Amino acid sequence: MRGIFTVTVENRAGVLSKISGLFARRGFNIDSLAVGETDEEGISSMTIISTGDERIMEQIEKQLNKMIDVIKVRRFSEKKVVTRELLMIKVNYTNLNRADIMQICSVTNAHIVDLAPKTMVIELTAKSAKVDRFIKLMQPFGIAEIARTGAVALERDSDN
Repeated sequence: MRGIFTVTVENRAGVLSKISGLFARRGFNIDSLAVGETDEEGISSMTIISTGDERIMEQIEKQLNKMIDVIKVRRFSEKKVVTRELLMIKVNYTNLNRADIMQICSVTNAHIVDLAPKTMVIELTAKSAKVDRFIKLMQPFGIAEIARTGAVALERDSDN
């Protein structure tokens, strides 16, 4: 089971370390972590994805709620949340395969954001599974470098 948590926290030094330390001490794994400031000054939002059974998900939620710097914890089911992840991937290319890469980008809604004589940087924003598939599509061309964010999540409206 995947647990998707959005955690609203005070934007202070050490908060991320305390939260990741909580996961480490309890033996919980963090599959994905994304943190950013919100529109409210001094407040950040964390999206944490973890795996485990229902008991582990309940423990994560309870432990997060006990932390001083945590303002609010929300746990979502995968059906009630929209998630996206950003991938930036540097791929090797030649004159022979450049058109193939561009066609894959077109079909997958990826964008070439930088072009050098032997490599191109491509960005893709999508669900994690689509990001994984895109990486596999690029492997035959030769991946020079990958930068990947953790997933971010927002709750769907209840009428969807």
